[in-house]
Amino acid sequence: MKKLFLSALILVMSIPAFAAKEQLPPRKETLNTLIKVNDFYMKRHPDPYESIPYYSRKKVYEANIWTRGIYFEGLMALHSIYPDNKYFDYAREWADKFKWGFRNDYTPTRNADNYCCAQTYIDLYRLCPEPHMLTKTKSCMNMLVNTPQVDDWTWIDAIQMGMPVLAKLAKETGDKKYSEKAWDMYEWARNTLAGGLYNQKEGLWWRDADFVPPYKEPNGKNCYWSRGNGWVVAALVKVLEEIPADDPHRSVYEADLKAMCEALAKCQREDGFWNVSLHDESNFGGKETSGTALFVYGMAWGIRNGLLDKDKYMPIVTKAWNAIVNDAIHPNGYIGYVQGTGKEPKDGQPVSYDSRPDFDDFGTGCVLLAGSEVYKL
Repeated sequence: MKKLFLSALILVMSIPAFAAKEQLPPRKETLNTLIKVNDFYMKRHPDPYESIPYYSRKKVYEANIWTRGIYFEGLMALHSIYPDNKYFDYAREWADKFKWGFRNDYTPTRNADNYCCAQTYIDLYRLCPEPHMLTKTKSCMNMLVNTPQVDDWTWIDAIQMGMPVLAKLAKETGDKKYSEKAWDMYEWARNTLAGGLYNQKEGLWWRDADFVPPYKEPNGKNCYWSRGNGWVVAALVKVLEEIPADDPHRSVYEADLKAMCEALAKCQREDGFWNVSLHDESNFGGKETSGTALFVYGMAWGIRNGLLDKDKYMPIVTKAWNAIVNDAIHPNGYIGYVQGTGKEPKDGQPVSYDSRPDFDDFGTGCVLLAGSEVYKL
């Protein structure tokens, strides 16, 4: 009897820690969750190009602004694992409506929020290439490449909105001038702006120059906004997907992603989410879905591509994704705990299970990005 007990004990102890704890849902279940979330969104927005009312600002935005661009990034990620024609048609109708251009048809524009939509334009072009699809995208990116300024990305959200466009175009055209410009602009935001928005000692980014020291959170620590850091994680993943193995800057991008994930692993909440303020749970603390989803996206990609240690990061991804599925996504596909637009913890509040952010599109996009990578695991 004692031998049987010892054998059983040895067997249990030999099981990896993540296997003995939470598990990711079956792939089919994950896919069904993503379909449910996206169906809810598309039913609420049957016209992909409808204008977006912003009641608190008494404004109406065209539907190719960055918030809608993020949604379509997520939709294309879902399409990559479940190529339903209605997803392609929905995105194609949106792009056609705006003539494959940018907000207010600003062409060219230096504002990354305006050209974020070009990420989806390139993805659609790859599925059904027609030269006119990229005419305005190339015009805008050529302007960036052919002018000396590198100081456009003054807030870290812009890194996600802009850098993948340049990386995708570099791969599509075979011209390294686009990926080199992406590096120059990233490096300036990383190392030069306000002394560098990236704190290499802590592995996290200040959102913009307003938040570098001496600015502090109420608890005296540095202010690192969850979703802002999530945008950088997403940008690094997307760029690493596009650039070749011998790209001269790949090692820096990989090192930054690994360092960020290491820092994020230390501040995950017990319930699987991350707070809006990564280092101060007292400053509008609580569950937040969009930042959490972006961290899941980055970590899941890192595990799948051998950049992150599976034994260490799989439990983190599993806990976070299960938290989103079980605690944030409503039975009908609505997503709760999404912080509205802003730049710091106090913005876009309150954040709750039933709260409705000022824009309902980017949160959906973040969850679709995360879930699509979880599915690939």
